Amino acid sequence: MNKLLFGTAGIPICTSPRNTTNGIKQVRGLGLDSMELEFVRSVNLSTALAEEVRKTATKENVKLTCHGQYFVNLNSMDAAKRRASVERILSACRICHIAGVWSVCYHFAYYHHQDKSLVLLNVKKEIEKILLTLREEGIQLWLRPETGGRVTQFGDLNELISLSESFEEILPCIDFAHHHSRTNGKYNTHEEFLSILSTIERRLGRHALNNMHIHTEGIAYNKKGERHHLNLQESDFNFLDLVQTWKDFNIKGVVTCESPNIEKDALLLQKAYKNLFR
Repeated sequence: MNKLLFGTAGIPICTSPRNTTNGIKQVRGLGLDSMELEFVRSVNLSTALAEEVRKTATKENVKLTCHGQYFVNLNSMDAAKRRASVERILSACRICHIAGVWSVCYHFAYYHHQDKSLVLLNVKKEIEKILLTLREEGIQLWLRPETGGRVTQFGDLNELISLSESFEEILPCIDFAHHHSRTNGKYNTHEEFLSILSTIERRLGRHALNNMHIHTEGIAYNKKGERHHLNLQESDFNFLDLVQTWKDFNIKGVVTCESPNIEKDALLLQKAYKNLFR
């Protein structure tokens, strides 16, 4: 990736009629550069439609990412549920490959009151199976563990980086608002945002900062972590200092806005970032 792109988590709200190809065109019309396919409930593209999505994204020069299904838990106590989770991830990656998606993110697991080191090991075992199948099928894309917004969710910074250190096809999906919520209000200053990017650079190298998949939104939280997403200016999230750190580190990749008003806040972030270069 040669620059930082900004886009929406799903089809922009102002799109009419609402479908994926029109959403891609609307993203370009808004002056944004990326769109995230929302497979969170199900893989909602057929093979034929995925091919159309690829063509449209290529024509409009819009980078595609994907948020995979919520119904995944690679640390489930139930072996059948772990197998089903693996199959869900594979099914999403297959369609994403056809659609030309660059990066697919997931909330991979829950802790279930287990030791974090054991959970990390269990998740690694399942991801190894997934990546073996993807390699055999010739599917190349980034598979991304995402920051967990709740304290019960797998996905602190060390866990994301540890997975990325273990597999060439893995890099983190950093949701800065989720770091904020899972720590009950921490990770909301320029210095704390810098510490996240510094740790990524130190452990994963410049390559990771040149291929960032970022989620940003306002967020409501309590001591258990994330409650729900908010619009940026209706939250306590210090997004302007966050954007400053993106310039400080000259990161590249995709910033996906997950606020309820997806395109409005995506444009807000894009404008704040561009203003730093004036």
